Amino acid sequence: MDRPAVQRIAPRTGVAFTLDRGQRLTVIDPNGEQVADLVAYNRHDIGEVISSGRTLDYASRIYLTTGDPLYSNRSNVLLRIVEDTVGRHDFLLTPCSADTFRIIYGDTDPHRGCFGNLAAALAPYGIAPDAIPVAFNCFMNVPIDGTTGALTVEPPLSRAGDRIAFVAETDLIIGLTACSALQSNNGSFKPIDYRVEG
Repeated sequence: MDRPAVQRIAPRTGVAFTLDRGQRLTVIDPNGEQVADLVAYNRHDIGEVISSGRTLDYASRIYLTTGDPLYSNRSNVLLRIVEDTVGRHDFLLTPCSADTFRIIYGDTDPHRGCFGNLAAALAPYGIAPDAIPVAFNCFMNVPIDGTTGALTVEPPLSRAGDRIAFVAETDLIIGLTACSALQSNNGSFKPIDYRVEG
């Protein structure tokens, strides 16, 4: 049987789609050094959403990789990481937005960012902007100073073709972007690929 086709997310855009329980979602960085913001909702109750706080609390660490579950705000596992060729992703920083670019970068005509892209993509599923949580930022590299706790955004460690794969533990709605922040992507905007199998 042929593998499902790879779908491409154009630079600085986002998509939303459904994922059935047991299906595998592979997020691929085709060119290297490009972040993808991922959010997930229980398809049968969109009040249940991926939770950075719950996941990091139960893992007792901030860097997640193969074997780690991603929990919801109700402490249920929504996704499980089953493959990871990079080993460094971020689950602390919120999706970039027009406000991010205005406040941090001083942009006077800011792009809507991953937040705006997710809001537009998720709207047909009845998900409002205020329901968008901290995303699991695939490939994003955010070291933390062990003394001061300062966060820095460094170039992703991903190289062309690197990937991270998840298995859905329940029926989901997924939001996924090709990140819009220059700093997160080492100064350029590139596409993100993904494949759904199973």
